[in-house]
Amino acid sequence: MSAAKAKRREKKMRNQPANVQYPSPPQVESRAENGGGGEGLHLTGTHDFISAEHLFIPQRPVKALGVSLSRSDPFMYARSRSQFSPLSPCLAGAFARARAAEVSAMLKAATKTTCSSHVFQVLPKHMRRRAMSHNTKRLPRRLRDVANRMKRKEPVKSKSRKFNRRQRKNIWLETHIWHAKRFHMVKKWGYCLGVRPTYKCYRPCYRAMSSHCLLQDLSYYCCIELKGEEDKLLAALTQLTCKEAGPTFAAAMFLSGARQGSVTVYRAGRYPSDPLGPVTFLWRPQTPGLTHRQLWIWAHPALKQDLLPELQSACQCSEAVAPPVEPEVSRAEADPTPRAEPNPDNELKAGAKRKRRCKDGSEPPAKRILGDGTRLPTSPVTWRSSSTGLVINDLTMEIIRYRLIGPQSHSVLAETLEAATVCDVSSLQEEFSPLWWPEHCKDQSNMNLHQQQTDVFNVLKGIYSTGELPPGTVLGLTVDDPRLTLPRQKVKAVPCVNQDPGKICYEEKRNQLMLQGVPLQCCQSFLWERSVRDNVTDNKISEQDAKNQTEIEDNQTGWLISMMSQKHVDSARHRHKSSLDYYRLYLSKVPMFSFLSLQVYREVRVSGLHMSLKHSQNKAAPHFPHDYPDCPAGSRFQEEQEAEFLDMFRRRPPAKRTNYIKQGCLAPFRCPWQQLAEEWELLVTDGGADRKGDVQTQMTRKSHEVIEEVTSQQNVAAASPPSCFTVLRNRRSLRLLSSWCRPPTCRGQRRGRGAAAALPLSDSAVTSFHAAHKMSVVWVRLTLLSKGKPEAHAMVCAPTAEDLKLFGKSPENCGPQEPPHKDHYKSRINRKKKSSKTATPSQESDNPTASTDPHSPSDLLQGLWPDPLPSVVSHCSRVTLGWVTQGDFSLAVGRGEALGFVSVSGLLHTLLKQPPELRGTLLLRNPTSLHYRFVRLNIDV
Repeated sequence: MSAAKAKRREKKMRNQPANVQYPSPPQVESRAENGGGGEGLHLTGTHDFISAEHLFIPQRPVKALGVSLSRSDPFMYARSRSQFSPLSPCLAGAFARARAAEVSAMLKAATKTTCSSHVFQVLPKHMRRRAMSHNTKRLPRRLRDVANRMKRKEPVKSKSRKFNRRQRKNIWLETHIWHAKRFHMVKKWGYCLGVRPTYKCYRPCYRAMSSHCLLQDLSYYCCIELKGEEDKLLAALTQLTCKEAGPTFAAAMFLSGARQGSVTVYRAGRYPSDPLGPVTFLWRPQTPGLTHRQLWIWAHPALKQDLLPELQSACQCSEAVAPPVEPEVSRAEADPTPRAEPNPDNELKAGAKRKRRCKDGSEPPAKRILGDGTRLPTSPVTWRSSSTGLVINDLTMEIIRYRLIGPQSHSVLAETLEAATVCDVSSLQEEFSPLWWPEHCKDQSNMNLHQQQTDVFNVLKGIYSTGELPPGTVLGLTVDDPRLTLPRQKVKAVPCVNQDPGKICYEEKRNQLMLQGVPLQCCQSFLWERSVRDNVTDNKISEQDAKNQTEIEDNQTGWLISMMSQKHVDSARHRHKSSLDYYRLYLSKVPMFSFLSLQVYREVRVSGLHMSLKHSQNKAAPHFPHDYPDCPAGSRFQEEQEAEFLDMFRRRPPAKRTNYIKQGCLAPFRCPWQQLAEEWELLVTDGGADRKGDVQTQMTRKSHEVIEEVTSQQNVAAASPPSCFTVLRNRRSLRLLSSWCRPPTCRGQRRGRGAAAALPLSDSAVTSFHAAHKMSVVWVRLTLLSKGKPEAHAMVCAPTAEDLKLFGKSPENCGPQEPPHKDHYKSRINRKKKSSKTATPSQESDNPTASTDPHSPSDLLQGLWPDPLPSVVSHCSRVTLGWVTQGDFSLAVGRGEALGFVSVSGLLHTLLKQPPELRGTLLLRNPTSLHYRFVRLNIDV
C-alpha cells in the first residue's frame, strides 16, 4: 500500500476502535503442529482440533456494525457453510466472550464524544440544522445542557484582527472589516470605501433618512489644522474666499467657535475663477485673554492635493518640520533595577494574545500607525512659517468622522451615549493615573464645565427633531464607553419629548437651546488637544477586554466626542425637510467597530457612497466632486467618468450599442461646459440688438459662424488662452436670477429679499447682469411636469413658441419630438472595414491621408461623434442651454427630478422671450431618447 493510500485509510479509520485482541482462556492452548495438518488451534480438555485450512481468515478487516474484525477472531468465518461444523461447548463460550467484547467496543464507540463530534450529531439527520453548531438554543431542551458544557470546555480562539493597514495604494478605515463583509467595496481617492450594501435596501435607507436615522462613515475626509495669531490667520485665509459667495472664515457666528461653517475655497486672489472646492471649518472657542487660535478645515480627499499647497502658500508655511525621532532605549537602560528570574508558569503560551500593560512603563512602546497609515515615520506632517509664526498640521485619519442623517439622530445619540462618570477625587489625590480622565477630574473647573455640557446634553434628549436646533451648533462632550449600555436586542430609538414634564425650568432650557443654541463655554472640547487624543487612543479597551464590564469601569478612558448639527435651508415647501437634517460626530480613535454595532442595535441603517450622492439629490445641493466642473477635482472626475463609460460602450457589440449620432446627442458621456459657454457668449454678444425674433432662428443662422470662430480661438490658444467658464456663486446675483426664473403667480416659492428681488426683468437689467457674469453657468433644479425619469448627461433645451403654446393648452402634455438624425460616419466605417479585408500591408503604408485626416475611419467609433464636436448649441431642433449631472426619480418629490447646470447667457436670453406666466419652463431630453419633456426650472439659494 502506498503512503498516500495509507494516509487516507488512517484518516478514514481514525474514529473506529482498534482491532480487539482476545487472550486465550486458561484451558485453551495454542500450539503449532508440524507436518500434515499445519498450524491450528488445540483445545485442551476436549482434544478437539480445528485446522486452519477449515477457517476462512480475511486478509483485510471486515466492518460489521461499526466494529473492525480481523485475524484475531477467526470463529465467525468458515471457508464455506458446508464445511462449518458445530462447535463444542467450550468453543462456544470463547465465541460468546469475543462477541461480548465486540458489543462493548461498539457501544463505547457510539457513546464516546471526541473533540470533533458535537451533540447535534446525535440527532437523526432530518432534525439536524447547521445553526445548531453555534446556537445551542436551537437544540432540543434535553441536549442543551450537554451542549453548553461542551462549549465551555472548548478553548476560545480569538481571531487576529491585526491586518496591515499600511496599504501602499488604498487606505483602510477603522470600520473597513465591518463594511467589507456587508458592502460592495470600491477603491477611490486612495481609500477602500463601501459603495452600497450587498442586499436591497434603497427604499429602507430613504425611509431611515426621512423618518429615523441613517449612518455614514466619513472618516476618509481629510483634516488640516492651522495654528497661529487670529489676525494673521484671517489675513491669509481672506485671500482664498470672498464675501460675495457667502459667509467666510471671518464671519462672527463662526469665529466664536459656537458653530461650524462651510465655504468654497478659491486660489489666492483669483475669485470668481479658479475655485478649488467646498470645505467645512471649525474654530476652537477662544480662551479669554489669548489671541492664539486653532482652526480645523475638513476637505474631500480629492481636494486635499490642491488645497494643502494653496494653504501653505497663503500662510507662507514652507518650512517642513521633521517629526521627532524617539531614541531606541534598551531594556537595561530603561529599567536599571534588577529583575527577578522569569517564572516559566507565567510565560505566554504559543498563540496566546499578549495583553496590554498600561502601568508598566519599562517596556518599549509599541509601533504606532501614523495618520492614514501610509506615511513613513520621517515624512513631514507639519509646516511652519518663520515670518508669520503660523503652523499647518495634517491630521488625516487622526480623528474619526461620522454623519447621522434623519430627524431622530439626536434620539439615537441620546440612547447610545452617556456623559462620563466623574471619578472619585479622594482616591486619586495621592496616586497618578496614566489615563487622562482621572487626572482631569482633579480640577474642579473642569468638572463644572463637564456638568454644564451634561445638562445641555440631557436637554437635547427632549428635542423632537434635529431641525429644531440652529444650523451648525457645536457641543463638546466626554462620554463613557458606549459598550456598557449595549442592549440585548434591537430597540428603535424614539424621542423623549415629555422628559421631566414637572419642571418648568426644563421647558425654558429647551426653548433657549432651540433659539440661541449651545452656550459658548459648552463648545469647549479636549478633542483639540493632541496629547489627550493620543492618550485615549493608546488606552482604548480591546473587544476581548470589553466583555468584562468591570474592567471598563476601572479604566475610565473617557471617549472624546464633538457633535455638530446641520440643517439645510430649502425654498421648496413640498420637500421633506426632515431628510435634510443631520449630525456630524468628531471622535478620537476609539473602537469604531463597536460604535457601529451600537448604532445598528438602535435600528440605524448604515450606508455608503451611493446614499451620500442620493442625500445631496434630496437636498438639491451639488455633490463634490461630481457637480463641481470648474474645479480641478471635478475636471479629473469627469475625465475618469468618461473613460469608464466609454470602456463600457466599447465592450458591447456594435449591434447592441445606442447610436448617439442618430439620437442627436453629441456628448453622451461628458458635458463640454467650456464649449457651451463660449458659443453662448459669442451668440448673445453678436445678436444682442436683434432679440425680437425667434431664438432658434438666430442660433441656426449663426451656428456656422460660431464654429469657425471657436475653432480659430482653439488654434491660437497657445498665444492668447481663452477665459475659462465659471460657476455662478454670487449670492446676490443668484437671488436676482432666481426671482426672474419664477412666474409672478408661482406658489411654494420663497420671496426674494432686498433690492435685488425688486429689480424687474428687462433688457437693461439682463445686459448689466450679463456684463458682470460672462462665461458663467448656474446650478439649477429641474422638476418634470409629466412622467419620466431623467438621466445623467440629459440635455436641457429652450422651448420654441409653438412648444409654449402647446404647453399652455395642456400642461400634462408630454412634449415635442426630435427628428432622427443621419449618421454620416457609418458609411465611412463600413468602407474602411471592407478595404481592410482586401488591402495588403504595403497598400496601407502607401496611404498618407490616413494619418492626417482628423476624422479618419480608424479613429471613428460607430455611434459616437468624433472630436472636435460641432456646435453644441444649435445641433438639434431646440437650442441647448446645458446638461444634467444628476437625475433620478425622487422619492422626496414623488416624480422625476434632475440637477445640473445651464448657461447664464442662454438662460437670460430664453427668459426674455417667454411670457411671464410661463417663465422657467424648459425642455429636457435623455441621451437615448428623441422625446422632449417639459420641466420647471428652480434656482435654490
